[in-house]
Amino acid sequence: MAQGQGQGRGWEGAVLKLFRGKDFVFTVTDAEDVTPHYRRLHLTDGGMLSATGVHPTMWVRLWFDNAGKPHQRAYTLVDPDPEAGTFGLEFALHDGCASDWARAAKPGDTIEATVQGTGFTRPRPEPSHVFAIGDPASLPALNSLLDALGSAPATIWFESDHGTDGYPFRTTPDHHDLRPVPRRDAGAHLVAEVRSAFPDLLRHTSDPYVWIACDTATTCSLTSYFRKEAGLPKQRVHGLGYWQP
Repeated sequence: MAQGQGQGRGWEGAVLKLFRGKDFVFTVTDAEDVTPHYRRLHLTDGGMLSATGVHPTMWVRLWFDNAGKPHQRAYTLVDPDPEAGTFGLEFALHDGCASDWARAAKPGDTIEATVQGTGFTRPRPEPSHVFAIGDPASLPALNSLLDALGSAPATIWFESDHGTDGYPFRTTPDHHDLRPVPRRDAGAHLVAEVRSAFPDLLRHTSDPYVWIACDTATTCSLTSYFRKEAGLPKQRVHGLGYWQP
């Protein structure tokens, strides 16, 4: 079970309260190992979706106990159903208290969550082509984005030490160009791959839309490239750092 509200959430919890974060308790109803790298939990929302609504790439902050201290991590909702009050969460399995909790989670377990800071503005005009850069941590959000912008073809750079095998992509070969990139030099290799390929790809699309969700440093570097060097308007580039190396 996650860190209780009564035990406090440290400075992070205080900041979220200051910015009017809304708290909810989720209950696990089922768990499945989707791939060796991912575990999907099915949960009830504790009234969240009816209170907040739902949008593509919507995420929540879950609260975990990390050796007696509160720890929060953000996760994207998978297939939210507002009428049923249910959704899924997919956990990339590695070392850490969040993955440990997901591995052990079983029906009836609960976890506390805060909703604050999530949002999605649909690009207008509609993209003629989507350029997405992500990694295992942002894969659920990437899938949500592709579902929402399903009519547009997409080029996807996916940074992973394991290629693309064993990851639950919602892509189709005739509609999505999935390009695995090994993680090297703290993300610098990914940045170089994107910078090398993008100028030629840009020449063939009238209304591009770029979505980036990698580690914070890589996301900042790529966001700066697309806006300053590639010359894309600010509203056509969305970047969100998902984690700190």
